[in-house]
Amino acid sequence: MIRKLALYVVAVALIIVIAWNALFQIKSLRRLQYSAVLANEASTIRDNISALRQDLADMEADERGYLLTADVTYLQPYTEAKLRLANDLAGLRTGLADRNQSERSLQSQLESLAGSRQAELEHTISLRQQGYRHRAFLLVGTNEGKQYMDRARELLSTLAAQENSAFVRYHNEYNGLIKRASQASGFANLCLFILAGCLFGLIHSSSKAASGEAAQSREMLAKRDSQLEHLMSALADQTRSNITAIENNAKVLLDNYGDFLPRHGYHCAEQIQQAATEMERLRKELLHERVRAA
Repeated sequence: MIRKLALYVVAVALIIVIAWNALFQIKSLRRLQYSAVLANEASTIRDNISALRQDLADMEADERGYLLTADVTYLQPYTEAKLRLANDLAGLRTGLADRNQSERSLQSQLESLAGSRQAELEHTISLRQQGYRHRAFLLVGTNEGKQYMDRARELLSTLAAQENSAFVRYHNEYNGLIKRASQASGFANLCLFILAGCLFGLIHSSSKAASGEAAQSREMLAKRDSQLEHLMSALADQTRSNITAIENNAKVLLDNYGDFLPRHGYHCAEQIQQAATEMERLRKELLHERVRAA
């Protein structure tokens, strides 16, 4: 009874540990996925910031090239950089939509500065296209564009620092989750191994005990069969002796005193003799059947 109770307790504990491990791993996987998404978003925002810095630099370089040479081939890469700038600003706006107010404010300021810088570049290019080369260079010399660029670089650096910090935080959190999940999984696997070993040990012990009980039962049955066989043999011998005595007595009665017996008594003696003969025949048949069955 105690062995069965222990087997039941260990089996239930094994199921509980398996269920807990599965639930914990599912929960850990979801947290890992969420942390990975956040880290990926931070990485994407960092890429957008780098792209914005490059877009502004490309636009400025192409604008300077056109102002100096009036070569329209500079306007094509300038236009491409302007389109990339618009796309990268939209990507940054989307990436920071769920961030805190401080980051969204920086993004808004950056977008305003980028618009102002682009307007200033467009104006100088327009002047150069109209043939006002000197006026275009005077506008550049006011350093208005440089102030826009310096301020934009400051905002981009601030955003980049914040995103680097966020990326490191999310990355560390991701690694920490992996470490904790691995430790918990190792502990759960150890518990499963121990419980499984206990379960198999109890099953083996129960099987061995059941085999021992079965062997003991077979031994007891064999002993009882042997006792029953001796009893049946003794009863058979006694029965045979009684039947033989009855048959012989009936035969002696009929042979020696048959003439003196009344008709009814003679008839009864014959029936006794016949019954004894029939009983002996049945006894031999039963004995033969038992020997053949054995």
